[in-house]
Amino acid sequence: MTQTIEESMNHLEHLKIKYTDCLKHPLNLNIKRGIPSKEQLQLSEPMLNVLSSPTDFLSQGTIDIRNYGELTGISEAKELFSELLETERDEILIGGNSSLNLMYLVITSNLFAKIKNQTNKKRVKFLCPSPGYDRHFAMTEKLGIEMIPIGLNNDGPDMDEVKKLVANDPTIKGIWCVPTYSNPTGVTYSDEVVDQLASMETKADDFMILWDNAYLVHHLTNEKKAVKNILTACKAAGNPERSWMFCSTSKVTFPGAGVAALGASKKNIDFIAKELSYQTIGFDKINQMRHVKFLKDKNHISQHMDKHAAILKPKFDLINQKLMHYFTGKDCVEWTEPKGGYFVHLTTQPSCATEIVGALAKIGVAVTDAGATYPYGKNPSDNSIRLAPTPVSLEDLDAAMDAICLCIEYITLKKQQSL
Repeated sequence: MTQTIEESMNHLEHLKIKYTDCLKHPLNLNIKRGIPSKEQLQLSEPMLNVLSSPTDFLSQGTIDIRNYGELTGISEAKELFSELLETERDEILIGGNSSLNLMYLVITSNLFAKIKNQTNKKRVKFLCPSPGYDRHFAMTEKLGIEMIPIGLNNDGPDMDEVKKLVANDPTIKGIWCVPTYSNPTGVTYSDEVVDQLASMETKADDFMILWDNAYLVHHLTNEKKAVKNILTACKAAGNPERSWMFCSTSKVTFPGAGVAALGASKKNIDFIAKELSYQTIGFDKINQMRHVKFLKDKNHISQHMDKHAAILKPKFDLINQKLMHYFTGKDCVEWTEPKGGYFVHLTTQPSCATEIVGALAKIGVAVTDAGATYPYGKNPSDNSIRLAPTPVSLEDLDAAMDAICLCIEYITLKKQQSL
């Protein structure tokens, strides 16, 4: 039922009074980053005791993992991650705890080590499907790479836009992709998008697909989505060196003590291994073996992640229930209902997101900055908010969502009535 102007004014005044009361009794809740909760971390504590006998410290029965060596990772870890990423064992490199570290290594090795002897260096550009992962964009900006925002559809990047740009500009050297349960929208790329990325004509002959499959095992429902293998697709298209796949156990075991992996063609792995040899003699092989013995194989990882989902899904259900309760029949906000990953994405009315985030901060609810998931922190529509509910309890999340819904409606109506 349509409200009269007087009814709308009265409702806005009611929201203002509620918000003023919240200012007097602020919360202290932080849902800015998608980090595991204490309960999730506890699931992996048994891993700390899996190495107990002398033979546990031997890779392939003879290689002492307590010593130097095995630059690209122990054989057992390569077998585990090659199963996850669907590669051959010689197409895997095992790193430390950070996949971001491997991404940085790949970018700098490809774009800077290769051109160190060139005097005529051209500006480098990357395509950035948006909204996307803020740490990708921060790394790209730090390296002086120009970022070009690309629309993100329900099946992946806007491929008409992507193909047009890469076909005509040799300075576009790469594209960022989070293909499974994308950060922050939860989108999973379609087979058609994967095939187009693999086969499209690019003006740059060294174009890279940076394939951050951070959430490939992070399902919330029994509908366990799986994206088509980009390395296989690139090989079939005649572009075997185009794709660089990344994953880690950061949200599987311990973020600060996990294992990261890089999957790429053998030629690319050999190239990166040579670059890496100037930086380290080898990563933490004891931790690699610890993960192998605890996680075992792809099927056992799936069972372990079902335990994570049992902890996480009630939080995502709560967010959806709160938003439906507050906003069904209203046009204040739209939201995602992800099948996996770590985030819920809110699409507010234009020019509202920054003010909503600011209003939340004043009453003690910290969420990701409104523009953070766009290159350079700039979203022209100012309508994007990322929620990361994983680290907080259901009780705290319930309180946070009441505050979030209040601020969304209050700021939206206040702006509408000022027009």
